[in-house]
Amino acid sequence: MDIANRVKERRKSLGLTQYQLAEMTNSAQTSIQKIERGATKNPRNIEAIAKALQCTPEYLRFGVGDFDNASIGPELKSRLPLISWVQAGAWMDIQEVSTLEAEHFLCPVNCSEKSFVLRVQGVSMEPKFQDGDLIFVDPEAACIHGSYVVARLDDDNQATFKQLIIEGGQKYLKALNPSWPDPLIPINGNCTLVGRVVFTGKSL
Repeated sequence: MDIANRVKERRKSLGLTQYQLAEMTNSAQTSIQKIERGATKNPRNIEAIAKALQCTPEYLRFGVGDFDNASIGPELKSRLPLISWVQAGAWMDIQEVSTLEAEHFLCPVNCSEKSFVLRVQGVSMEPKFQDGDLIFVDPEAACIHGSYVVARLDDDNQATFKQLIIEGGQKYLKALNPSWPDPLIPINGNCTLVGRVVFTGKSL
């Protein structure tokens, strides 16, 4: 299922017409039509559409995340360990990391047994991700253009959290904060993608 099908499915499940959704998102009905037939792959007003459809932008883009107004809580599928960023950097060498005494969090989406949780540090991914938010990372999930990923630079054992950008065959790590210095870090064989963020939990 792609973004076209997810938008259409959510719209119909809420009993909305394309015209009603367009009104709620301050856009034209033709814009909604283009999204639902697959002509528009990355809508610029994805945040407004997600809000109107009572879900997250990540769900519409990638099929991960949760619904904001679910009357029944999501099924909790896995208990994942909260680890440090240094441990995340060494995650590929799994024998170096002990999770027996780690705090665990329940994850409501399908993920591999190697998945783990990190607490966001700093402001490089604001305003979308705040300091203290939890991100659930799956090392076996495919890292594609637009994914939020945890990566390890080979000359630094500590991991970093950024958005993966792929353009013209070149890969970059992007900081979402518009005020962040050096918002794009080129990946030139000096970086290992540890895993993709498949779910997020907001800090209280």
